[in-house]
Amino acid sequence: VRPVLEEYRYDHVAQTRPYAVSDVMADLLNVAAMTLVMGGRLTYVIPSMLDFNEEEDLPRHDCLKVVSVCYQPLQTELGRRTVTMEKVKEYDDRKRDEYLEGTWVNGPQSAEKVANIRERLIEAAKKKPGYEEKAAWRKQKRKETKEAKKRAKLEGADQGVNSKSPNSNDDSERG
Repeated sequence: VRPVLEEYRYDHVAQTRPYAVSDVMADLLNVAAMTLVMGGRLTYVIPSMLDFNEEEDLPRHDCLKVVSVCYQPLQTELGRRTVTMEKVKEYDDRKRDEYLEGTWVNGPQSAEKVANIRERLIEAAKKKPGYEEKAAWRKQKRKETKEAKKRAKLEGADQGVNSKSPNSNDDSERG
């Protein structure tokens, strides 16, 4: 990976690639276990639905102990948990694969509960009365907003072309 030159840093957008939530969490805990000092803490937020079981669905690491979990409901079915973990054991490089494999107690099933929140929320919403009407209304509003923005952009571009500023650098004005 090449460093970004200083003159491009102000508006640089890093390249992104798909990165499964299960892998993100496993890597986060593993890096924390490697880099934290003994007794150091990691705090992170993880989205969760009502069926989330902290004992089975919370990612784990052998070198880290769960100190606290605080649940904050955001909607009827959705919330988030602020999790604090403390380093209680030295990291052993030879056990890296073992650590990563043990991140999710129930394996893919636990990871999917975190990874597929959006899809699960949509499925839950579809079961509610009036969903189709609300969805159609929101779709229409999005379309209207998009069209209005497009018109405003075109009108702004037209005004810019039709009116020249007094400080214009047009060659035809030079003698």
